[in-house]
Amino acid sequence: MYIKHLKDCPEFIAGDDSHLREILNPEKEKMKINYSLAWAYIKPGERTLNHRLTVSEIYFILKGKGKMHINDEKRVNKGDTIYIPLNAAQFIENTGKENLEFLCIVDPAWMPDAEKIL
Repeated sequence: MYIKHLKDCPEFIAGDDSHLREILNPEKEKMKINYSLAWAYIKPGERTLNHRLTVSEIYFILKGKGKMHINDEKRVNKGDTIYIPLNAAQFIENTGKENLEFLCIVDPAWMPDAEKIL
C-alpha cells in the first residue's frame, strides 16, 4: 500500500501560475500508472495563464467557484468534473471570495514539455 499526505508534497507555482502540489507522477514515484495527480488552487481574483497541454486533463473542483475557459466555454462550481481535451486552449479563474481548489489528473502523466503558455 502506498500513502502520501498532501502536506508532504512541496508547493510550487506551476507554469500556468497556479499554486500546485504534485501528488503522484509515475516518473517520480516509480509506479506503474499512466497518469499524474496534483492538487492546485487559485487565490480569489486570480487566474491561470492561458495555456494548452499536448495531453488530456481532468479537473475536479473541491472548493470555491469561478469560471473555466476551454476554448470558448465557461463553467466551474464546487463538485464539478471538467474534461479538458488535449491541445485545448484553457485557463481557470477564481471569481469567489475563497481559494478555488481542485484536483488535476493528466493522462498520460504531466511532463514540462507537454505544456505551452499562449
